[in-house]
Amino acid sequence: MKNKYGFGKKVPYSFNEALQKVTAALQTEGFGVLTEIDVAATLKKKLNKDMPPYRILGACNPPFAHQVLEIEQSIGLLLPCNVVVRQDASGSVFVEFMDPNAMVLLVENPQINNIAAQVTQRLENVMRAL
Repeated sequence: MKNKYGFGKKVPYSFNEALQKVTAALQTEGFGVLTEIDVAATLKKKLNKDMPPYRILGACNPPFAHQVLEIEQSIGLLLPCNVVVRQDASGSVFVEFMDPNAMVLLVENPQINNIAAQVTQRLENVMRAL
């Protein structure tokens, strides 16, 4: 699955297994998870609405983050790289990644292109590891 701002795939794991596996695969590629947003729990608490499990992981690779921040300080608005682990109503589980190349279109700074390509490659490695 791919769109203008991300890529991902259906995985053969339970939701919790997918969370564990993607976190471990991110670490292998030099990413840490800085934030974790439990969207389903938040919507239940704030709106009393039920939905299947849905988590947004804010993944960061510090060397790459430092490089892009040195080039473009306001790029922090587009960081960290979001990774979504979600389950649909049928019980299928998906892992989706924000495409750093989409950031290139917004920033329009050629110095960012190479870094975005490297980050994309690492996130694609994570996806393949799942």
